[in-house]
Amino acid sequence: MAAVSGIIRVMERAARKAGHRLRRDFGEVEHLQVSRKGPADFVSKADMRSERTLYDELLAARPDWGFVLEEAGVIEGAPDMPRWIIDPLDGTSNFLHGIPHFAISIAAQEPKLGGQGWGDVFAAVIYNPVTDETYWAEKSRGAWLHDGRLRVSARRNLSDALISTGIPFQGHGDFAQWTKIFGAIGPQVAGIRRNGAASLDLAWLAAGRYDGFWESGLNDWDTAAGCLLIREAGGFVSDYRGRSEPVHSKQILAANDALHSKMHKLLAGAIKV
Repeated sequence: MAAVSGIIRVMERAARKAGHRLRRDFGEVEHLQVSRKGPADFVSKADMRSERTLYDELLAARPDWGFVLEEAGVIEGAPDMPRWIIDPLDGTSNFLHGIPHFAISIAAQEPKLGGQGWGDVFAAVIYNPVTDETYWAEKSRGAWLHDGRLRVSARRNLSDALISTGIPFQGHGDFAQWTKIFGAIGPQVAGIRRNGAASLDLAWLAAGRYDGFWESGLNDWDTAAGCLLIREAGGFVSDYRGRSEPVHSKQILAANDALHSKMHKLLAGAIKV
């Protein structure tokens, strides 16, 4: 087991504090009056409370670091210092409907030398408040679930693979493109799942529960932590053209080495990238 570093302890402490309140709020959401406004407003406030808790905890621990926040946007830190990339409640629709599958995602990203943009994500925590599972990774130190080392699955054949994805909805995402990709990949694999929380999809891929993942139209806070988890668990992450960047959100394709190349061939053929 790798010794948990100070940065991971800071991240996990913040996630657990925010997660405690999310669990309480989740217990109440099912009892709200059934209406379009009431539960949605309640969940929005739960999201903002979680973000505020994470911001306060992480700011106190690293006062000169910047932030990329889902609700509050970009908050600049001191020059040449890292930044936090935070999703305070990934899986909002699940939360709203009383489905116990959502997470808090925190990533730490280093600046490029000379301050010309942003470089690698070097630490990541994805915390599921319902199951109390903490997935974490550090650059070059592996990926872990609590004190157990994570490895992507060793499956080599698409016919044995369980693939996760996100489906476009209400004007979010390119449904025509997704349909083409689904039509190419679906008939070749053992199954496709859509669970509604990209951060957990990526954490589960790192843990070998899923064998592959694709989605487009996400945001950096959805995927920054998960990208590091998968890479540190021995997997590959790219965009639809096969290019690798520190964080993938607009397009993300992830799997082990063998399945990534096979999925990429199907995906590229379907949309002619």
